[in-house]
Amino acid sequence: MEKKRPTIITIVCAIGFFGALISIPLIFSDIAKNIGAWYPPLLALSSIVGLITMVGLWSMKKWSVILYTGMFLINQVIMLATGIWNIAALILPGIVVVIMFSQYAKMD
Repeated sequence: MEKKRPTIITIVCAIGFFGALISIPLIFSDIAKNIGAWYPPLLALSSIVGLITMVGLWSMKKWSVILYTGMFLINQVIMLATGIWNIAALILPGIVVVIMFSQYAKMD
C-alpha cells in the first residue's frame, strides 16, 4: 500500500518548488552581486539543495528533512557571520523545518 502524502507536505513542496524557480534570476542579479562575490554561488547551491530536498520531501523521504535542516543551519551561520542575517531569514525556513519534522514519522 502506497503512503499518502499529507496535504501540508504537498503545500510546502509547491511553495518550495516555486521558491527554487524564482531564486534562479536572483543568482544573477545585481542585488546578489552587491552582497559579495561569494553570495551568488551560495545562493545557487542553496537553490539546488532546496530543489533536491523538495523532490525528496515530495517522495516522503527522511533524508530530505535532514538535508533541508542542515542547509538551513549552515545558511543561518553564514548570514550571521557576514552580517546579512535578519529575522525573515529565520521565520519561513524555520516554519518549514517544524512542519517537516512534524511529519517525519510518516516518512521512509
